Amino acid sequence: MTDAAALPGQPRGAVLSGPATARAVNVLAPNPSPMTLDGTNTWVLAEPGSEVAVVVDPGPLDEAHLRAVIETVEASGRRVALTLLTHGHADHAEGAGRFAELTGTRVRALDPALRLGDEGLDAGDVIDAGGLELRVVPTPGHTADSLCFHLPADGAVLTGDTVLGRGTTMVAHPDGRLGDYLDSLRRLRSLTVDDGVHTVLPGHGPVLEDAQGAVEFYLAHRAARLAQVETAVENGLTSASEVVARVYAEVDRSLWPAAELSVRAQLQYLREHGMTGPGDRS
Repeated sequence: MTDAAALPGQPRGAVLSGPATARAVNVLAPNPSPMTLDGTNTWVLAEPGSEVAVVVDPGPLDEAHLRAVIETVEASGRRVALTLLTHGHADHAEGAGRFAELTGTRVRALDPALRLGDEGLDAGDVIDAGGLELRVVPTPGHTADSLCFHLPADGAVLTGDTVLGRGTTMVAHPDGRLGDYLDSLRRLRSLTVDDGVHTVLPGHGPVLEDAQGAVEFYLAHRAARLAQVETAVENGLTSASEVVARVYAEVDRSLWPAAELSVRAQLQYLREHGMTGPGDRS
């Protein structure tokens, strides 16, 4: 059995509903799949002693899950004060409207189409809910609207799909862009170096105890994949499907459609930097 301490980011272990840090509790959604891993992590955040909680990513439109999130909040003697979204993919955001109905809360997101209420989320915003401080960190790349939330009191960052608890994430071309994603990973690395972030609370998979190690692994992985794609193109493979079959041959075929989106983003990045010949013809 592999020692978790030897894995990228030092994953904590099994993905379970329950406390993760002093201020963060996970409620695992019942939507496991190759893309969502064990399911979506819905995060309930609250300052100790506070009467209110913030919920990040209510998850899919699953009534039982949404009510389980509310029950988790109420069992702690609190009420939901605010709902936040890391991005608009359905496994994170589809249930937000119904959750807002059940709790009477606003939904704040970067994308105006996902908001319920007048307030959105922007870079540099600081959210204060009952003494809980969350700092909004823009991290486009997986999607254009991707955000992370820095929880300084716990030395933690909620990463949505920007950094997962297991494996790596895709850059969802054309909405996601590789150059943006690499910049976002560097921004997260600066949080680990300069701002004391040591824990990743991901949108899927286990909590990571070594945030800096996880981000550095992601950066190295992206550099290696980009080099493989560039080599494949130099060898005459110009369509995304051909490159996936060559570069991602060891990956489960059920993940190849997602891999193709990432390859399209990589081909676009290479073209923008003058590193490839003909464009993607697939």
